[in-house]
Amino acid sequence: MNVRPLHDRIIVQRLDEGEQKVGGIIIPDTAKEKPQQGKVIAVGAGKAKDDGKRIALDVKAGDTILFGKYSGQEIKLDGTDYLIMREDEVLGVIEGAHDKKKK
Repeated sequence: MNVRPLHDRIIVQRLDEGEQKVGGIIIPDTAKEKPQQGKVIAVGAGKAKDDGKRIALDVKAGDTILFGKYSGQEIKLDGTDYLIMREDEVLGVIEGAHDKKKK
């Protein structure tokens, strides 16, 4: 993927939360809620201030983040679904997400 988001935008790939079960009943894909966690794939250069300097983003590529249910715009690149959103739509960064996956 050769896409670079502009300014304070980031590209996020949603993380699958696995199969949802409610009381032993498997929820079909059409009824499942979309995950609100994702992995940052690419980040922009930062928001430009009035004097021309850039404000660096707090998130970086590879971070696992939490975002709101209706955040961002869905896009499709190379057959894969992604979200593109502004950094201020990010609710938080999950610390240590890489360490848990490696174990």
